[in-house]
Amino acid sequence: MAAGSPGSAEAGFSDPSAEVLDQAAEAFGLLAAPTRLHMMWALAGGECDVTGLAERVGGALPAVSQHLSKLKLAGLVRSRREGRRQVYYVDDPDVVTVVRLMVGQLTERAEQSGATVRRLRGAGA
Repeated sequence: MAAGSPGSAEAGFSDPSAEVLDQAAEAFGLLAAPTRLHMMWALAGGECDVTGLAERVGGALPAVSQHLSKLKLAGLVRSRREGRRQVYYVDDPDVVTVVRLMVGQLTERAEQSGATVRRLRGAGA
């Protein structure tokens, strides 16, 4: 990168450590599965037990439980016991922000491109 360019260290951006990059890649890798991303989206809106998450994301209970275990091991979700139920939640506002931003932006783009396609079809295109 050229000196003074927006991404250079001179502009106040230094490269993250290899450890930080590894952690970010692991987190993004876990979120690359549509079911886990849907679960994170749901949990960003509030806590839920495994049965409620399975219903919401349309997954089998054992599969959703396995996804939750992976997300929990990675530190992306936490849980607490409520009687006999295990309730899951996202305890990191930064994770919530990233998920909401990415999914929100892609939803907005899809809606805009859908509106463009509908306008073109309505005009006889």
